[in-house]
Amino acid sequence: MANQSQKTVYKLVLTGGPCGGKTTGQSRLSTFFENLGWKVFRVPETATVLLSGGVKFADLSPDEASKFQENLLKTMIQIENTFFELGRTCQRNCLIICDRGAMDASAFISKEKWEAMMAANNWNSVELRDNRYNHIVHMVSAANGAEDFYSTEDHACRSEGVELARELDYNAAAAWIGHPYFDVIDNSTDFDKKMNRLIACVCQKIGIDTGDRLNVNSKKRKFLVKSPIPADTEFPPFQDFDVVHNYLQSDMRKAQVRLRKRGQKGHWSYIHTLRKFHPTNGQSVEVRTQLTHRDYLNMLPQRDDAHFTIFKKRRCFIYNNQYYQLDIYRQPTHPRCRGLVLLETYSATYDQDTLIQSLPKFLTIEKEVTGDPAYSMYNLSLKEDWKTSKKYYAGIDSNGRSKWSMNGHSDSKPDHRCKTNGVPDEKTNGHSEKVNGYASKTGDYPNVNGHCGRNGHGPVNGATIPNGKAHKAELQNFESNHRIDLGSPKIPKVAVNI
Repeated sequence: MANQSQKTVYKLVLTGGPCGGKTTGQSRLSTFFENLGWKVFRVPETATVLLSGGVKFADLSPDEASKFQENLLKTMIQIENTFFELGRTCQRNCLIICDRGAMDASAFISKEKWEAMMAANNWNSVELRDNRYNHIVHMVSAANGAEDFYSTEDHACRSEGVELARELDYNAAAAWIGHPYFDVIDNSTDFDKKMNRLIACVCQKIGIDTGDRLNVNSKKRKFLVKSPIPADTEFPPFQDFDVVHNYLQSDMRKAQVRLRKRGQKGHWSYIHTLRKFHPTNGQSVEVRTQLTHRDYLNMLPQRDDAHFTIFKKRRCFIYNNQYYQLDIYRQPTHPRCRGLVLLETYSATYDQDTLIQSLPKFLTIEKEVTGDPAYSMYNLSLKEDWKTSKKYYAGIDSNGRSKWSMNGHSDSKPDHRCKTNGVPDEKTNGHSEKVNGYASKTGDYPNVNGHCGRNGHGPVNGATIPNGKAHKAELQNFESNHRIDLGSPKIPKVAVNI
């Protein structure tokens, strides 16, 4: 393993319905990471500990059931804190695997009782769901997609039939919707491959390069969605978040650095992301670090004035066992982002038509934009004219080198026309000849006509509030509007080859 200046403590939750592979997954993950030299702690499932002591959930009255869940959650938090403290003092990189986590309790009681429990104990979802754990992996029950393999014989506390198991699986997944790093491992492959997908998923999030050691087919896919989006009633259960991105000053040819603030109802989590570029092959790796509120405030003044602050509403939901994030760009924003809605997911489906057919039916998908520089958040936030900017990231050329302008390293001159249906041409990065010059060198908005076509990209009449003012006001109001959280873990991560 490559040298690391700081150790990693990674808090992982394995959740899911009955017979989903959590127990085997823990064992496989433990073996894999111990072989890398990591210390692995396995936090037992609190419900199993209590239920094996003679508690029968079916015999409890509604009030007793609610009190049981409250005490279960308190016990779980204390047990986890013991392992978290062991991880903090451990001298090696440490993986802490929690068999279910705090939010799983919400799947077994009503929303009203859950909210009352949270209020009575001064808990909130952002702390229990987002800041407490680094990564959530939902292992889909065999009752959902692998029914022939569903069994209750080997589990002393399990007696659910297939239909109940499916319901519990769905509720367990819904409880975690909204965590910034939430993955679903379904039953689309055989069990051994399912375990490999689990390990690969965790390694990818930590930043461990497994090479060809694991068979990983899924990759991040991005789609342009026609706005406005449907009414909330058309969506499956979802969680909405306010998201703010700021790019920091950096050597852009070596790395992109950004801060993300994400929250609900005044409670926030903070992430520092470093995207490193390989000097010769153009490949990149992202290293994410969870920050405290104070760390975030200390880094915010390093904001790169060449970029606007990006404001989004992020909607997270599950559709047909697939996890989705819908990013809806908000004001104040650059005119090129007005009305922009992007859908993201991870998929192993390579046929584009098949993949699009599997996407949520209640959304109108314009096209897939995976890898299209015109839909890179880095480029979308640039203040400069894309045609003349030397900071525009245009992807990888035929020699595997990064291109940092639309024209500077291209083999052919790009065509800047815009299609009549409003969808950006694949060669143009999505902008017409008259539209690229959205911002002057001082960062102010000129008069623009906006994008041609649909999706709310135009026309734009007049200027909007300069984005930098919103950033300044945000920084000044932080101390009064945001609760300081000094307990959030710092997770330094380094990509390593094995």
